Amino acid sequence: MPVHTDFDSFRSALPAQGPLAALDLGEKTIGVAVSDLRRGVATPLETIRRKKFTLDAARLLEIVKARAVAGIVLGLPLNMDGSEGPRCQTTRAFARNLSRLTDLPIGFWDERLSTVAAERALLEADTSRAKRALVIDHVAAGYILQGFLDRLAMASR
Repeated sequence: MPVHTDFDSFRSALPAQGPLAALDLGEKTIGVAVSDLRRGVATPLETIRRKKFTLDAARLLEIVKARAVAGIVLGLPLNMDGSEGPRCQTTRAFARNLSRLTDLPIGFWDERLSTVAAERALLEADTSRAKRALVIDHVAAGYILQGFLDRLAMASR
């Protein structure tokens, strides 16, 4: 299945039901979040320490299978002016490679400020620096997924 570059084509490729997963791709880690079956609430799940693509993808596909995920949303790290830099190219390449291993629809969501929002929420919760370092990536994935789910809900009204 192709990687969808715009919201509407991704939305139409998604099955009517089933949880979605979101990924916050970093150089050293991948934050993972999943939604509930009704796609209303995103829940941060885990942070995968990156090793090499085949091992990272294998872990992601284990999660997808265990959670019966219906589609994958990748956070797209756009620059603040909306342009794409090298990190966007890396994310798009990851999506293309992952699409060769799964039939699930894969799409993108603008992740600008998701890590900032996650950091702020963790600070407000008085989370220690060490604990924040462990959870920031999957909390950021939760923000990415929640943004996508909110837009999905608005589009289906």
